[in-house]
Amino acid sequence: MAELLANRILLVALGAWLLAQTLKVLIHLWRDRRVNLRHLVSAGGMPSAHSALVTALATGVAITEGLRSPLFAIALVFAAIVMYDAAGVRQAVSAQARILNRMLDEIFVEQRFNEKRLRELIGHTPVEVFVGAVLGLLLALLLMK
Repeated sequence: MAELLANRILLVALGAWLLAQTLKVLIHLWRDRRVNLRHLVSAGGMPSAHSALVTALATGVAITEGLRSPLFAIALVFAAIVMYDAAGVRQAVSAQARILNRMLDEIFVEQRFNEKRLRELIGHTPVEVFVGAVLGLLLALLLMK
């Protein structure tokens, strides 16, 4: 366990994720004027914690192993896939959930219907992914010195 806790790259990546999730809570507090701690563990929203985590991971590997290392190549490809998924595939799922929820509202307006609504905020906009990536990059550059 001590070796795991001594892994600076892992700690910086997890720190970037935690910072992004905390910023989501603060952004929603500012916007909605109420605390919602669910944002600490929720997917979607500004900034992308997924992007912050994988960018900090790739940056940490680049700093410690070099840009020519196979580990950096793996971390970079992994980061690209995660960010593509966050902004592309999961954003499409969010749009489908919104449409299905609207259909349910229209079909069952007059009747009582207890089905759970689909979660609509699943993916990220490209801006949310970009801000998360910048957050992860800056945090890794700051903490990996």
